[in-house]
Amino acid sequence: MAEELVGLIGGTGLGDALAEQLADVEFHDVETPFGKPGASIMVGRLGKRQVAFINRHGKGHKLSPSEVPFAANIFALKKLGVHTVIGSGAAGSLREDIAPGELVIVDQFIDKTFRRTSSFFGGFGAVHCEMAEPTCAHVRSVLVDTAKQVDVRTHARGTYVCMEGPQFSTRAESLMHRAWGGDLIGMTAMPEAKLAREAQMCYALVALASDYDCWKPHEASKGKQTLLEEIISNLQRATNNCLELIRAVLAGDRELVREGCACRKSLELAVWTDKDEMSAADRDRLEVLFE
Repeated sequence: MAEELVGLIGGTGLGDALAEQLADVEFHDVETPFGKPGASIMVGRLGKRQVAFINRHGKGHKLSPSEVPFAANIFALKKLGVHTVIGSGAAGSLREDIAPGELVIVDQFIDKTFRRTSSFFGGFGAVHCEMAEPTCAHVRSVLVDTAKQVDVRTHARGTYVCMEGPQFSTRAESLMHRAWGGDLIGMTAMPEAKLAREAQMCYALVALASDYDCWKPHEASKGKQTLLEEIISNLQRATNNCLELIRAVLAGDRELVREGCACRKSLELAVWTDKDEMSAADRDRLEVLFE
C-alpha cells in the first residue's frame, strides 16, 4: 500500500458517510496474530489522499466496547501500510462548556479498562512505551488548525476517561470523573491509543460529545424516549461535524504522515528484554510493528 495511506477509525455513521464519498474503493480482510479485525478495512481515495477506514464496532454495530478487537484493528492497519491514524468516537461530556454535538481534539486519557488486550507484547518481552503525551502533537495541531477554518465548534484539548462498560456510569462515578479532571467519558479510546503507540503510529482522536453524562440532572419534564431521541440527534450532528472536519483535513496541504515524528520511533528505547531471550518466531510474528 502507499506510504501516505491515512487510517480512520470510527463508527457506522462515519463509515457510511465516507463510503459515499470515497473513490476506487476496495475492501481488505487482513489476518493478524491477534485474530480478525472487527470489520473489513475500506480503502479508497478522498481527493488526493488514500484512506483506510475500519468500523470499530463491526458491521451493524455488533461489537460492544469490551468486545472490539483493538489489537487486531491496529495491527491490520499497520500491516496495510498505515502510519497515521485519526480515530473518532462518541463520548459523554463532563463539562458544561462542552455541549452535545460539539467536537473535542483529545490530548490526554485516563484508562479505567481492565478486560481488554492492551499490549501486543504479552509473552514476547518487557516493552515499555512512553505515554506521557498519548496523542500525536503534529496530527492534533493539523486537526485543531483545520477546525478553525470550518464552521464546527471544536475544543482544542480535553481529557478522555475511558471506562470498561458496557453499562454507563453511576452518578457517583460521573462526579468522580469530573473531580479527576476528566472532560469526557467514553468506552472506546483505550487501549486503541496505547496500541497505536506500540505500533509506532501517529494517533489522534476526535471525540463527539453526545450528552452530558449523568452528572448533570435531566429536565424532569423530559421522558426517556425524548432524551434518547435527543442523544441520537446530538450524535448525528456531531458525526456530521466530524466528517466535515476530516474532509477538510484530508483536502488540506498539511502533512499527515510524518516519518520523522517521535511517534514513529516509539519502540527505539522501549524494548527492555535481551534479544537473545526473544524467539525468532515471535520477532517474525510482530515484525510489522517494528517497521
